Amino acid sequence: MLISSSTLLTFAQNIFLAIGCSQEHAKLAADVLLKADLRGIDSHGVARLSGYVRLWEKQRINATPNIRIVHETATTATVDGDAGLGLIVAPFAMRIAIEKAEKYGSGWVAVRNSNHFGIAGYHALMAVEKDMIGYALTNASPLVAPTFSNERMLGTNPICYAFPAGKYPPVIVDMATSAAANGKLEIAQRKGIDVPEGWIQDKQGNAVVDPHSLKSGGSLLPLGSDREHGSHKGFGLGSIVDILSGVLSGAAYGPWVPPFVAFLEPSANPPGQGIGHFVGAMRVDGFRPAQDFKDNLDNWIERFKSAEQINPDQKVIIPGEPELEAEIDRAQNGIPLVDAVVKDLNELAGRFGVEKLR
Repeated sequence: MLISSSTLLTFAQNIFLAIGCSQEHAKLAADVLLKADLRGIDSHGVARLSGYVRLWEKQRINATPNIRIVHETATTATVDGDAGLGLIVAPFAMRIAIEKAEKYGSGWVAVRNSNHFGIAGYHALMAVEKDMIGYALTNASPLVAPTFSNERMLGTNPICYAFPAGKYPPVIVDMATSAAANGKLEIAQRKGIDVPEGWIQDKQGNAVVDPHSLKSGGSLLPLGSDREHGSHKGFGLGSIVDILSGVLSGAAYGPWVPPFVAFLEPSANPPGQGIGHFVGAMRVDGFRPAQDFKDNLDNWIERFKSAEQINPDQKVIIPGEPELEAEIDRAQNGIPLVDAVVKDLNELAGRFGVEKLR
């Protein structure tokens, strides 16, 4: 089913209004979700709406948070999200990072007591608009086992860097530090298909392809899948995200991160508050004139695009390029939603008296 982005934006905004968000917050939260759908990251778009509502019903999301700075220096800050939507809290933090970068060259903000913040790219791209390099991390539901373990200890813990270019779109690296994001398992579940080997293991540590395996005690694998293919590197990257987002900010970390998924319950005595994020902004002209950098990044893009191809039909892809292509197509032709997502959204609409999708 193809739905226009404007229709989905209004729909999501109305759901957020229905749970008590302000007009400003509802509009921003909906915009973050729609950015994911437009960019082809269906796992983090409106398909997540019912998850946010479920957490709100369990009183784990505060629809009217008092988001505030609790610790600060000239170039750094720690923000308490007051259990608000991460879709709201993370942009708040990034605006602070950008303001500090405008004054001092760079700004870094750690966040605690937040929730799932959507796609990391949304927040990193805020800095790009100011000719800055953007950086966004978050810890997440403990679903990933460390190398040589079958215990779920880390989240998919994405890392995102975004760099402003000149005549080309920004270069944006937005990736999970696990072999696959949990949202991709959810997509496979809705479609009734298996996932590639190397994404997940069962509770005994055996490789499996059933996307439902997490619900029966299985775990996601770190980026690299196993030791021979570099899973220790994925584990290391996920650890960095967890330490910066959780340990540094005072948020929960490791297996104590409050889960977004319905089949896990929060830990009784977490060592920190809520989900944690870490965002940053660096002024390009703090290192060299911004235009010089962008000219050279354009040259970098052109050179990599012209790299010799193994298969003439398979071009070299610049980070962020597939998402941009999806955004151009979907803005014009609509966003495709599978039947299971439409059904889920229309059930939400019925509960809250919102116009259903057709």
